[in-house]
Amino acid sequence: MPHHDTLPVPGGAPIKLWTRGVPVEDSARQQLMNTARLPFIYKHLAVMPDVHLGKGSTIGSVIPTIGAIIPAAVGVDIGCGMIAARTSLVAADLPDSLHRLRSAIEAAVPHGKTFGKRDSGAWSEAPAAVDAMWQALAPGFRRITDKHPKLARSNNRLHLGTLGTGNHFIEVCVDEADGVWFMLHSGSRGVGNAIGSLFIELAQADMRQHLANLPDRDLAYFTEGSRHFDDYVEAVGWAQDYARRNRALMMEAVVAAARREIPKPFRADLEAVNCHHNYVQRETHFGREVLVTRKGAVSARRGQLGIIPGSMGAKSFIVRGLGHEDSFCSCSHGAGRRMSRTQAKKQFSLADQVRATAGVECRKDAEVIDEIPMAYKDIDAVMAAQSELVEIVHTLRQVVCVKG
Repeated sequence: MPHHDTLPVPGGAPIKLWTRGVPVEDSARQQLMNTARLPFIYKHLAVMPDVHLGKGSTIGSVIPTIGAIIPAAVGVDIGCGMIAARTSLVAADLPDSLHRLRSAIEAAVPHGKTFGKRDSGAWSEAPAAVDAMWQALAPGFRRITDKHPKLARSNNRLHLGTLGTGNHFIEVCVDEADGVWFMLHSGSRGVGNAIGSLFIELAQADMRQHLANLPDRDLAYFTEGSRHFDDYVEAVGWAQDYARRNRALMMEAVVAAARREIPKPFRADLEAVNCHHNYVQRETHFGREVLVTRKGAVSARRGQLGIIPGSMGAKSFIVRGLGHEDSFCSCSHGAGRRMSRTQAKKQFSLADQVRATAGVECRKDAEVIDEIPMAYKDIDAVMAAQSELVEIVHTLRQVVCVKG
């Protein structure tokens, strides 16, 4: 018996939802139906249990298309995703002062916001490892900026190997067997934002005459064969590569910082996963090559490892995909918000935040109240709803969390 429901959409493709036991806002349902009515949706939309209203298209949705691509469906945090590495350490090997470990990680990885001309989230001078990684990315970036010179002014090289803000984080976690993991969440930083923003604008400009016929201007798309379609496919692919490399660089920096604080020698490559959850790529499904956009969803092909983080102070999971074809071999990318950041800041206090993150060495201030676990869906209910999509390999709890 299937563990999902099908929502028929008059004049559109059906929607398959893995949301039993978790709430879905009416606004998210309407947004999904708007997307399902686009003429180039292949087979159906697949909806993950962490689904919630997003800008342009719904977070927690898998959008398969033929002959067209929607830049706002990928959004501006192109290639956002997770990396995790299991170490040879156990919990007892961690230092008594987790505050010192957190401070060492914060010092090793730039994070935070730009204020005027001061960007605390960028390198003032890039380390050698960042420069070497940028050399691999630079030729592709030059090809993109030759066609779109405006992008050359973005934060690119000096954001490589940096965390960013919002819900991006670095964590030290302990699994069910007391094994220690490092895990982090980030994407393509300033340059990905610039690429996403530019191509969303171009799609809307190219479709100016047709925007009135779209249910949402953020569903503006490029059709295959057009110049901007090819330019976007090239640029989004490059930004996704940047994001993957960005996470790998940060993981190296986190491991190096931990080695300075933890006397015991350790390995950090026993199990490693690096996965996007905001991206588009060509894949074959039901015998046909299609473009699959995962907007807050993770690839879960049979045997493929993925990462599903809980909110700050909640459990996270390393999972193995079961290759469920109706989901386009996908799973959720987290718990999913059940209220907006603004609503969370109104509803919860700093005392609530301190209680919810007891036992975790992390920031406990008004700036991070919007990340309180109660602002998210119950991660156990989310995992139960997608039991036919993934199996749990490891359950992690945070002991240190660094926020952007």
